[in-house]
Amino acid sequence: MRHVVIGMVLGLTALPLIAAAEDDIVLRGMGSFHVGGRVVEVSGKPVRMIVRQPGGPLTKLDPNGQYMVEQMYVQYFLPRNRKGKWPLLMWHGGGLTGVSYESTPDGREGWLNMFVRKGWDVYVSDAVERGRAGFASPDVWPSEPIFLPYPDPFERFRIGDGEGSFSADPGKRKVLTGSQFPVEAYDNYMKQLVPRWLTTDNAIVAAYVALVDKVCPCVLLVHSQGATFAFQVAEQRPDKIKAIVAVESATAGNPDKAAALKATPTLMLFGDYVDAHPRWATFKRIDLAYADAVRAGGGSVDVVNLPDIGIKGNSHMMMQDKNNAAIADVIQQWLVGKGMTE
Repeated sequence: MRHVVIGMVLGLTALPLIAAAEDDIVLRGMGSFHVGGRVVEVSGKPVRMIVRQPGGPLTKLDPNGQYMVEQMYVQYFLPRNRKGKWPLLMWHGGGLTGVSYESTPDGREGWLNMFVRKGWDVYVSDAVERGRAGFASPDVWPSEPIFLPYPDPFERFRIGDGEGSFSADPGKRKVLTGSQFPVEAYDNYMKQLVPRWLTTDNAIVAAYVALVDKVCPCVLLVHSQGATFAFQVAEQRPDKIKAIVAVESATAGNPDKAAALKATPTLMLFGDYVDAHPRWATFKRIDLAYADAVRAGGGSVDVVNLPDIGIKGNSHMMMQDKNNAAIADVIQQWLVGKGMTE
């Protein structure tokens, strides 16, 4: 099993430095922080008595007062031998968290490890409302979160062959021909899903802007809904975003502001069966129209349909597909070609 070698690299001089094998991940630092957020005031709510632990005493719960909300959680991993010129920020999709990049449902390495191995300072975040970022009470976010039942990602993320392809019986599930998704580990994938609110987009963008202001200039590697936010942030902070890799962006930015990306080379990646799926074909048309707007404003956008370069069977969750390493190599080669590495 590969291990993270920290030892004296982090100044832990009381511990012996473990000899690093060629494929070990050796870090000069790692950690986490929260960024963004705002303080809100709740008032006019009744005070009540509650038992906080079984068998404990009654204590007062006063919901009135100030709360911190809409912060974002970020984890970072800094390789000893850094090769990326700037940090690489990984932003996840809707109803997901940074776990998307950490590992795969069947236990293989994710893009987090792969890009640390390639020499990138990697920052993986849980956006506002997701995972360790936390969420606000209904007094602050009055709308309800949505949750995804078992068939939804299977049928919508191009794992199964469209509507009706999911079955509670794994042996009866209709998987797309040649699918690279680890369908045998679909149960584990469903454990990654988290609630999603539909009214927090502005708060999410504000937190991402705060992150960019804190750690960038940087390169963005973004997925689905996270790619939509990335384009909006790049329009606001074009001088801080050196490149964008958008993995099946679920819509893009504002075409009227696309010229802001004239100095931000962009790669748009699409997997298999996109054009045959009405939802993803629609998103792709929107993405390509935005790409045209960026080009019209003097920028450059490269579009790669993975099947066209011989990488086939990829779902919407291509960072977790069985050929995720091959796709990571495509991204790395593009970043190198754009001068993003030392």
